Amino acid sequence: MQLNFFPSRTLTVYLAKMFTLRILAVLVMLVLVLLALDLLSATGDILAVKGNGQAEILRYASLRAPQLASRFLPYSVLLATLITLVTLNQNSEVVAMKAAGLSAHQVLAPLLLTAGLVAAVSFGFNERIVTRANATLDAWEAAEYGPIPKAESAGGVRSNLYLVDGDNILAAATLTGSGKNLVLTGVTWYARGPGGIIREQIRAPRATYAAPGWRLENAARFDVAGAVTERLPTLVIGPNLTPEQIMLQSVDADGQSFWELKHSIDAYEAAGRNADELRANWWHRLAGPLSALLMPLLGSIAAFGLARSGQLFVRAIIGMALGFAYFVVDNAALAMGSFGGYPPLLAAWAPFLLFLLLGETVLIRTEE
Repeated sequence: MQLNFFPSRTLTVYLAKMFTLRILAVLVMLVLVLLALDLLSATGDILAVKGNGQAEILRYASLRAPQLASRFLPYSVLLATLITLVTLNQNSEVVAMKAAGLSAHQVLAPLLLTAGLVAAVSFGFNERIVTRANATLDAWEAAEYGPIPKAESAGGVRSNLYLVDGDNILAAATLTGSGKNLVLTGVTWYARGPGGIIREQIRAPRATYAAPGWRLENAARFDVAGAVTERLPTLVIGPNLTPEQIMLQSVDADGQSFWELKHSIDAYEAAGRNADELRANWWHRLAGPLSALLMPLLGSIAAFGLARSGQLFVRAIIGMALGFAYFVVDNAALAMGSFGGYPPLLAAWAPFLLFLLLGETVLIRTEE
């Protein structure tokens, strides 16, 4: 049996089923608790909009739940690993498996297989559901939970734009359409003088491309020096801002799928712009789901050692500490990659490889 990576078929199914049920139970518990807490803070803003009611609250919950499930799935795998292994240890099932000739890696093999399937499902879930939920929720929040502008093309709705034209700044709540048919809503134009001092502020509900510049409709201009507000039917601003520049600056990595983000990276690089932040996020689309594969390895220290020795609780704490240390290092590395401190490939994969080696080292030195 030592020549087989997996134990018997019966034992593999037994351990995989136990592990899967605990992952689902922990994930549902975390999502329900966190969603309830999130709704406490968001419900007031949603209901503050005239016409919003229970349907909009349920809509918010349906958009927020996939985000929470995706974010906390690796944590669920970690906690399920500890619960499963501690239970097996307390019932002396690990002792029985090792007495039957199974190595530590064979005991963990069904859990690693299950975690690998969870990683694959997580990647597909992120691509098909989470990215769309992110884009829709961002656009809805940018519209302050009011009606979302209808997308005029397959590009969909993008939100929270911040663009620079020389010393001036253009901000917009949402963007729809593509090319010369771009439409900006919730537009604010800050005209600045020397030293970055704002000379005037112009607000408009809508702006379209005027070739060149952007035509504001029903604009309200506030002159800072004179403290005077003036209403203007139309006004053209930002002559140096092209649709191509706006499309590049409005890329939301969390709202794009794996292949859409790759196209955005190529467009950035073709325009001569730094795409390190987007590329780090792109690589992390692969490394992130694979973090579930690490959790059985990092939490495996809780599986071994006699339960009667009094060290089981300490082992569980060490396993939890290793798992949460990975998430801290992973987030820090991704942040460094976004700021250009690390190469994107290193920022996404270094934490995974580091803790993979760490987990294997701990397992081999203590149990093998």
